[in-house]
Amino acid sequence: MDLSKLYRPSALNSYQFIAITGLIMSIGAHLILHFFAPQQMPEGFNWLYLCWTAVYIIGSLINLFGKPDEGHHHHHH
Repeated sequence: MDLSKLYRPSALNSYQFIAITGLIMSIGAHLILHFFAPQQMPEGFNWLYLCWTAVYIIGSLINLFGKPDEGHHHHHH
């Protein structure tokens, strides 16, 4: 099992990349809201972190245990 698929940017799959990007963007939004509009923090905003974590875990499982060529069938005729 190649654990570098969990952290090496070139080894991440789409799910992991989307989850990390979403997490970074959510943290940025959270900081902006915290410092500039603390009374406007949307209810349930923290659930985003759980969602991004779940997407990352699912992506990691696919990346670690999926077949290497799964889902990448391009047929040119």
